[in-house]
Amino acid sequence: MFLPRSWSPLNRRRWANFRANKRGFWSLWIFLALFAVALCAEFVANDNPLLVKFDGHYYVPVFESYPETAFGGDFETEARYRDPYVRELIEAKGWMVWPFIPFSYDTINYDLSEPAPSPPSPDNWLGTDDQGRDVLARVIYGFRISVLFGLALTLFSSVIGIAAGAVQGYFGGKTDLLLQRFIEIWGGMPVLYLLIIMASLVQPNFWWLLILMLLFSWMSLVHVVRAEFLRARNFDYVRAAKALGAGDIRIMFRHILPNAMVATLTYLPFVLNQSITTLTALDFLGFGLPPGSPSLGELLNQGKNNLQAPWLGISAFFVLAIMLTLLIFVGEAVRDAFDPRKLKGRRS
Repeated sequence: MFLPRSWSPLNRRRWANFRANKRGFWSLWIFLALFAVALCAEFVANDNPLLVKFDGHYYVPVFESYPETAFGGDFETEARYRDPYVRELIEAKGWMVWPFIPFSYDTINYDLSEPAPSPPSPDNWLGTDDQGRDVLARVIYGFRISVLFGLALTLFSSVIGIAAGAVQGYFGGKTDLLLQRFIEIWGGMPVLYLLIIMASLVQPNFWWLLILMLLFSWMSLVHVVRAEFLRARNFDYVRAAKALGAGDIRIMFRHILPNAMVATLTYLPFVLNQSITTLTALDFLGFGLPPGSPSLGELLNQGKNNLQAPWLGISAFFVLAIMLTLLIFVGEAVRDAFDPRKLKGRRS
């Protein structure tokens, strides 16, 4: 595989060690493929056509809304392309190109042959939920929200956790003692209960949940970074930088942090897993994303409440199991890549 020429021999060896872990290497590509599909969910599962040709003109409903009158209808409201009347108007003078799944996450299928939740069928491959919405479409959109939420929470919590651990480990003394006592008290709180209480006081949405969970998730990397800074602050290159007049901030983030990041990077996939699991738990309990949002936790809750419809719980379970398993395998491969004892890397 092609590697950038700027990569050092150490980074090349790490990449070779990562590729040597076949399970983690292929898990990364599978996860990226699934995430790419989820990022393009509007082009995969949507109740609006991708392209419409009507009376010699082209329309792109997936990007822009058009009134029903644009296709010869009677109302100025947005066209409902699944409506048989609108379909007949368009097909009389043109055609429509539909996504692979002609349902969005909030589309209610009114043409069900059985009461909702209905079992899998040629129209709804994974069946519908208790409101008649397509389960497969909700799984795709729910996968995207879960991963994006987990990535955002992992990013922000890593920045705060790394900064806190760096300050503790570099300065030590009373600074380390006071921050360590604060982390012990803050970390001893019942996080899930506090999140439930806070989520019940405000209208939950994506950003509110992110802020609430960020209050507690930043502590996961503090101890790793603190230990690395405590170990490295007395090394010769740090003393030499101080002797040359380098400031504390420069020494911390220019000289010590790159070495501490080796241990930190191995934890990030597991932090991402924890973030996704916490969001799923809150959604399952009803304190997560707003009602109607595509959520894997909400789908699990529907499966619990509708035991006669096993496809609900099974669909959410398998999506979560596959997603979290892939991330765990990737984390193991990253750990092997940065393990200094594994020196069997091959040049690729």
